[in-house]
Amino acid sequence: MTDTATDRIRVVVVDDHAVMRAGVVALLTGEPTIEIVGEAGDGREGVGLVRRLAPDVALLDLRMPVLDGVAATAEIVALPVATRVLILTTYDTDAEIERAVEAGAVGYLLKDTTREQLADAIRSAARGETVLAPKVAERLVARMRRPEPVALTAREREVLSAVADGLSNAEIGRRLVIGEATVKTHLLRVFAKLDVSDRTRAVVVALERGLLAG
Repeated sequence: MTDTATDRIRVVVVDDHAVMRAGVVALLTGEPTIEIVGEAGDGREGVGLVRRLAPDVALLDLRMPVLDGVAATAEIVALPVATRVLILTTYDTDAEIERAVEAGAVGYLLKDTTREQLADAIRSAARGETVLAPKVAERLVARMRRPEPVALTAREREVLSAVADGLSNAEIGRRLVIGEATVKTHLLRVFAKLDVSDRTRAVVVALERGLLAG
């Protein structure tokens, strides 16, 4: 719990690199609203610290021996304490970010963050607010805006490829030895998957997404 006498946020720092851990502690030592109450060199030790000290915020590295940051986050979140987990790492790949957030971390910062940014992030995390480094936020937004992957069946690709060749439904039916009504059914399914309403747009979108050979 927060130290009500001084209103300071109690923090544990978990990082397997001793120099990096010492640097983080040194950065935060001068912050009047933050108190470092413990340090650990791996995720397993970090979980033990949180269980024993019940800090307000656990500042975790991502890649650590014994128990990595994601697994440690999941274990900390499952503990009967109100500790918020804030990831502080050098890794900003989509997979790393998603794993940490899914495990229950309220924030994800990169190690190029400034002292002021780190302190602000800890204060926000202690309040239960989501904290993301600008680069991380940009990646998440870009991922959300990315079109959902679409899978066309082999037959749907054949039909669409024939459309790209300029064939009519009847000609496509003869080429693929299927009925014209079946061709129409395949095209309607393609339109629905690609969210288009005409043949030309279907071909264009399929080419843009790499679903058809150019």
